[in-house]
Amino acid sequence: MTDSRSVQQAMRDFGMDTITLAGPLEAKLEAMADAGFRQVMLKANDLNGHPGGWRAAVEVVKASGLRGTGFQVLRDFEGLSGHLHQYKVDIAKQMLEMCAALGCDVLLACSSTSTHASADLDHIARDLRKLAMLAIPFGIRIAYEGLSWGRTINEFTTAWDVVCRADCPNLGVGLDSFHILAAKTPLDEIENLDPKKIFLVQLSDFMWQETRTFEERMATARTYRVFPNEGVHTADLVDMVLKLDALGYQGDYSFEVFNDDYVQMPLPFVAQRARRSALWLAEDVLRRSVPLPGQLRLRT
Repeated sequence: MTDSRSVQQAMRDFGMDTITLAGPLEAKLEAMADAGFRQVMLKANDLNGHPGGWRAAVEVVKASGLRGTGFQVLRDFEGLSGHLHQYKVDIAKQMLEMCAALGCDVLLACSSTSTHASADLDHIARDLRKLAMLAIPFGIRIAYEGLSWGRTINEFTTAWDVVCRADCPNLGVGLDSFHILAAKTPLDEIENLDPKKIFLVQLSDFMWQETRTFEERMATARTYRVFPNEGVHTADLVDMVLKLDALGYQGDYSFEVFNDDYVQMPLPFVAQRARRSALWLAEDVLRRSVPLPGQLRLRT
């Protein structure tokens, strides 16, 4: 039987996203910690929706003992011009300030869905470079994620292209298994990534084989994701995680699970489902619970 120390080691690289749970921030953090998680992916509404204000929410997170996996989400930043661009720069600066206050070193930025945004990849790369430069004084890395319904960037392969064009040390990619599976991007493309430039991996599955339109993808993504090993793409999820591991990725895995049923359930019920998923990935997929001497792969 796996002992408690091995379980703690196995859980270290996995975290939950607050969007999966209902209730106040304090209750979400407590449920995660009670389930054995040691990190949490936070969103701006967690802070701004707190009755004491966003700075009070920051103190709540710090008091919980959970490490911030990252902060989300900056939307529709790239490809704009004129007053629209300046507006988004102002939004980005405030997001970076909140991210830094939490002690998070990763800000997630999703590819634009705006019809007002340029489709020119060099323009997009310039804007992402500017965002990364704004983040440097805060010590924050930008994880750029290709939404599967993004206007121009809707696969991680194209997101990687513009990250390479921008060429900033604190700009990398964020990978989300839902978007990869929904877009049916070949998983072999993971082998073309630089593991040091993968700043975040978000994991989830869903309950049907495919999403045929952008509209169906959005509806599924926002209401009916499930934890890894609960959906119908388990084999692909295993393949994805093993490819990342073989590539040398040693960063965090966060469960990005939007689910209308879960937000109606008691928090411990949902957190325990997440725990089972994390232990399955760590012990059965990545084989991390009982490492051999000299092969301890978890971060120290």
